Amino acid sequence: MKITDVKVKKVRVPLAEPFHISLGVITHAVSAVVAIETDEGLTGYGEGAPGVLITGENLEGTIAQIHMLAEKLKDTDPTDLEAVYWIMDRASAHAPCGKTAIDIACHDLLGKKTGLPVYKLLGGYENTIDTDMTVGINSPEIMAKKAAAHVAAGFDTIKTKVGTGLEEDIARVKAIRQAVGPNVKIRLDANQGWTPKEAVGIIERLNEFDIELVEQPVPAWDIEGLAYVTNHSKVLIMADEACFNAKDAMNLARHRAVDLVNIKLMKCGGIREAQKINAICEAAGIQCMLGCMAEETNIGVTAAASLGAAARNITRADLDAVFSLKELPIGGGMTVENAKTIHLPRTGGFGFEDLIFD
Repeated sequence: MKITDVKVKKVRVPLAEPFHISLGVITHAVSAVVAIETDEGLTGYGEGAPGVLITGENLEGTIAQIHMLAEKLKDTDPTDLEAVYWIMDRASAHAPCGKTAIDIACHDLLGKKTGLPVYKLLGGYENTIDTDMTVGINSPEIMAKKAAAHVAAGFDTIKTKVGTGLEEDIARVKAIRQAVGPNVKIRLDANQGWTPKEAVGIIERLNEFDIELVEQPVPAWDIEGLAYVTNHSKVLIMADEACFNAKDAMNLARHRAVDLVNIKLMKCGGIREAQKINAICEAAGIQCMLGCMAEETNIGVTAAASLGAAARNITRADLDAVFSLKELPIGGGMTVENAKTIHLPRTGGFGFEDLIFD
């Protein structure tokens, strides 16, 4: 099998409502959807969803990168995943989203070629994964109301954004706990909002409301600060922006800086790199969560869920972006049962329906 063409389609899907985090506001899922065509008549689909608040990329740059990578990959066998990985690595040192789009599409093609769903190719531990549901920053009353509605719909884990101020954060988390009751897990994401010493004190206060974990409490560059928080907190501490790739995972493991790592395909460059991160973490006794960008659609989320379900060391999921979209850009892929449980397709690849490219 050889790559004959790589087509790119801009996708801009409005969210049902603006999503507020400590770093800014997100109003649309913006991504570059790719179709890799081959000489055997098979087409694989993927997407690169640049999140400027996290990766620093934008849509125009991601599309330009995909076109550049397509030239390098022409006539390559897309099912030679290691070869594709290193061609892209040599062609582009950073900018992970374009690589992710191609990587997902190549995994889709391998699944179609073999007749196996991608979760089987990646390990096959499970074919389902449960996700939490995120509540963006708002007034305590609105956040509590939304959290209660999510629990009523079937979610048993709520992730909420914090990091704008101690009293505000306490009011939000307290309101959510009162609204959802004692049996629902609550995860917090500060998106780098605190200094290490602030984080320790704030987390201790917030844990009065029984917190499962806190994600990225300090700036991404401050590994020593992250380790300080982990060593002084009773609550599990997770890295997100501090772990883009396998080298970052190795550094975190070396410093015993975290209890958990959040893997996102759009941060690391695709499934291939994500597997390396998970392997390092597993060897170091660090469990992983599979997350997503708010800008992703069901294409990226299906790919992430396939890896999350396939690997035993990935024990948590934050794959709720698709629930916030007003529409989906492509049919097929993942399905959802009881609100929180993502089911992966049993057909070859990711099970996406053919998409028309202008």
